[in-house]
Amino acid sequence: MSEHKSDPETPDTTIVQHSENAGDDVEEETFPEGGWQAWMTVLGAALVQFSTFGYTNAFGVYQGAYVWIVETPSCIGWIGGIQIFLVLGSGIITGRAFDRGYFHHLMIAGSLLHAFSFFMLSLAHENQYYQIILSQGLGGGLGAGIIYTPCVAIGSHYFKRNLPVAIGLVAAGTALGAVLHPIMLNHLLHDARSFPHAVRMSAVLNSSLLVVANLMMRTRLPPKKNITVIPYAAFARDVPYLFLLLGGMLIICAFSFPVFFLQLYGNANGFGQGFVQYCFPIMNASSILGRIIPATLAPRVGVINLAIICTLCMSILMFSLRAVTNTNGLIAFSAIYGFFSGGGVALTPAMLASLARDVDEIGARIGVSFALSGTIGLFAIPIAGALLTSELHWWRPIIFGGTTMLSGACCYIITRFLVARRRGTQLV
Repeated sequence: MSEHKSDPETPDTTIVQHSENAGDDVEEETFPEGGWQAWMTVLGAALVQFSTFGYTNAFGVYQGAYVWIVETPSCIGWIGGIQIFLVLGSGIITGRAFDRGYFHHLMIAGSLLHAFSFFMLSLAHENQYYQIILSQGLGGGLGAGIIYTPCVAIGSHYFKRNLPVAIGLVAAGTALGAVLHPIMLNHLLHDARSFPHAVRMSAVLNSSLLVVANLMMRTRLPPKKNITVIPYAAFARDVPYLFLLLGGMLIICAFSFPVFFLQLYGNANGFGQGFVQYCFPIMNASSILGRIIPATLAPRVGVINLAIICTLCMSILMFSLRAVTNTNGLIAFSAIYGFFSGGGVALTPAMLASLARDVDEIGARIGVSFALSGTIGLFAIPIAGALLTSELHWWRPIIFGGTTMLSGACCYIITRFLVARRRGTQLV
């Protein structure tokens, strides 16, 4: 009995292992599946996503401002590209650090770096490209990257059956930030006509929210002390996980094409500048619902099942984009694509977590996937631009995007088949 008491991790580990064969009752005993601290942690993680990755999605506003500030506008795209790469690519390190119990260390370090980087950005001088790429590209991207994966994974400390719901709510913070931050920045830049003032005001807001979020979030499960390195060998033998990774990489190749090129598509086809500029806010507002509603259905329908549906719908929408010939069609496309793409984003971490054989490898599985997606995403938009060409051959990136998205859905279907056969249930 004394030996059993000396190891506080033994009861938790035993229950988790039995829960895979026992049923929902044991899962609910193991994980709170709710409660004040659980939802406060989820809300705090959503605030972090709002202030970091949601703010990263406002780069389009900066891109317009940099045309007048940076001496080499052809290099502006690399600032945003490096940000996205570091946000997702950092997960291969931060995911494992989260598993080892360094959640609060990562949160504090990432928050401080993110705040410092954007206050430094407000001091950047005109035509000093290196100052902008160092502060916003490298500093801002790394600061958000240190935070991103742990915030996505923290729900696994409190939820198992309802983990997709928790992740969906956290992901909704990113979508809300992508709606509100561009509006705020445009307003500040227009009224103050001062780039440093606009950046400082947004940095104050984001830094304050990060302080509040850090005070709200708490971990629950103690780390396992025998965790050393990422178990690549075990992941490589997990065939469903490999197909999930492949599917995610294929989907990321096409995922952002409508986001980056939809406004250009509307302008090039003469849909009207006044309406076209609202496509991106509409898409992100719809994405908030897409990140929440499918996630609430996941415990009853199956997280992989819903992810397949969202991915197939995105593929169909991608193929149908060329049939959009007026403003109403473009707005409808923005709203519907935003909903299903939001569902795809929110369900991906939950899918990865559902394949984990132990709670202590969830961060690593998510981190590996995000790192691969970030690397592919760095080149996805240049590929789409190369296919489009300066002559705007829209059918080329549309066919490429739809086909790639459909291929990713097929990989998810294979994963679903293998997992369903392994568990003996179609609810996967």
